[in-house]
Amino acid sequence: MEPLLGVKVGCLFSLLVLTLVCGLFPICFKWFQTATGRHRRVLSLLSCTSAGIFLGAGFMHMTAEALEGIESEIQKLVIQNSTDSEGNSDDADSAYMEYPYGELIISLGFFFVFLLESLALQCCPGAAGRSKVQEQEWGMANVLEPHSHGPLPSPSRGPLRALVLLLSLSFHSVFEGLAVGLQPTVAATVQLCLAILAHKGLVVFGVGLRLVQVGTGSRWAMLSILSLALMSPLGLALGLAVPQGVSEGGQGLAQAVLEGMAAGTFLYVTFLEILPRELASPEAPLAKWGCVAAGFAFMAFIALWA
Repeated sequence: MEPLLGVKVGCLFSLLVLTLVCGLFPICFKWFQTATGRHRRVLSLLSCTSAGIFLGAGFMHMTAEALEGIESEIQKLVIQNSTDSEGNSDDADSAYMEYPYGELIISLGFFFVFLLESLALQCCPGAAGRSKVQEQEWGMANVLEPHSHGPLPSPSRGPLRALVLLLSLSFHSVFEGLAVGLQPTVAATVQLCLAILAHKGLVVFGVGLRLVQVGTGSRWAMLSILSLALMSPLGLALGLAVPQGVSEGGQGLAQAVLEGMAAGTFLYVTFLEILPRELASPEAPLAKWGCVAAGFAFMAFIALWA
């Protein structure tokens, strides 16, 4: 038992350190805060790569895990109800099983963020403005592409969507750490932790880059990354605190629903904030496509072990 505990403590510190280093890297270096000259194109390609990573994380990890968890919990509930009713409602049970509960919950997460954003814009329509980085990027885009078709997406929602991205990743990180903490063997713990570390570093780097691009202050950006970095260790600590044999009942349907909601919010931010913003400019479209595809392909490759 002691070797297993030592491995899990090592995983806890590994998750904490990797998240802090990767998340703070684009925040602490001034190079990522400039959007003029040759830096602008490199930053745009980096952002497209992070967009592909977010897209892969949303579909290949968060959505897949949410659908699997929700389906498993629904099956348990249906089996329990059928045994209690002694098999008198087979047709109703099959209808319950066939209904796409996972897709529904993910969609509810999507529309929940949509509602929050609409309420924020309705109550404070002019509260958010453009950041300095966005002003530089848009100014350069207008100079380089004076005949571009239509305006770029409004950045007024960027800070709100960045906050939503942090919250959804925080939920997901807690459950990732919880899964590591509940592993029964050293081999399973190390395998799962390595799979999480492989994609978490790039995802958190993308979050830090997004915080810089939406104009978040350095102090708030660092606090945001710190809070995000603490989520996986928190989940792992909770997993260690759960006694053996209680883990299944302790997680249950609530965890699956929260995972689904987090996946929906993650997809919302990916499709309505990150991808439109990076693909709006007609500059180097094939290079941008290649970066998005490379980021997605990496996450799809990691999904073989995650």
